[in-house]
Order: sequence, then C-alpha cells, then structure tokens
Amino acid sequence: MPELVITVARFGFLILLWIFVFTVVGVIRRDLFAGARSGRLVAAPRAVGASTGPPAKPAKVKRGRAAHQLVVTAGQLAGTRITLGEAQITIGRAEDSTLVITDDYASARHARLVPRDGQWFVEDLGSTNGTYLDRAKVTGPTPVPLGVPIRIGRTSLELRP
Repeated sequence: MPELVITVARFGFLILLWIFVFTVVGVIRRDLFAGARSGRLVAAPRAVGASTGPPAKPAKVKRGRAAHQLVVTAGQLAGTRITLGEAQITIGRAEDSTLVITDDYASARHARLVPRDGQWFVEDLGSTNGTYLDRAKVTGPTPVPLGVPIRIGRTSLELRP
C-alpha cells in the first residue's frame, strides 16, 4: 500500500510539473505575440512633419541657432524627424504621446520637451529609469543645447537647427 501511494504521488507531481511548464510557455508566447497583434511593435511618431528615413548623423553643436527639428539618432525609431513648433513634445510609451517609443526602459509618460523663450527644456515626468541629457540625469527642467543627446532607455534624441 505505501508503495502505491508513493507512485501515485510521483505521477501527480509529474502532472503538476508539466501543467506549470505549459502555463509558463503559454504566458511567454502570449507576451511575445500580443504586441504584434495589437500593433505596439510598430512605433509611429504622432507629430506633424514627422518622417522616417536612414539614421541621422550626429550634428555639430552650434550656439545661437534655434532648434527646428527633433531627430531620433538611436533606437527603434532611428532617423525619425519631428518638426518643432510652439507645442510641447511628450515622449513615452502611451498612445497619446507626441513621440511614441516602445523602448523597454521607457515609461508610459517618460519625458517632455517644452519651449520657453526660444529655448527648449527637457523635463523627466517621474519615469522609472530616468532621462539623461548627455551623461547627466535630468532632475528638473533643463535647457537642451543643439546636438546634445537626450537619452531615454536605448533611444537617443537630439535637437537640430
């Protein structure tokens, strides 16, 4: 009798183990392919004047010139250009962002660029992984010079004349 109980317990444990393995595989499969079905893997800029093309070359920093474009220099949207106006630019994973990025290290509402007195300022919106201007972490509204990279996860942006 005890040998029968041990054998049934072994088979029960084996069945539970396989159920766990199939559940884990199902969850991973659903996570991997859910983005493709919902269109989230295809990131599209949502700004007037936005275009995609080959990745842009780094610009030389020049003082005294106004920024007219926001260029994505690295990441999934490399080469995307957004023509700047008077409106603020929001950046993040949220669908209502001006620039929607699907970077794994970006928050839903990660950062924003705000024009003030002819100068653009970057602000972190309480993101999990932070926003960096060149190599310094942005802690408050910070002026952005032309050609200096703004880094959000694996995505880099620059203001260009």
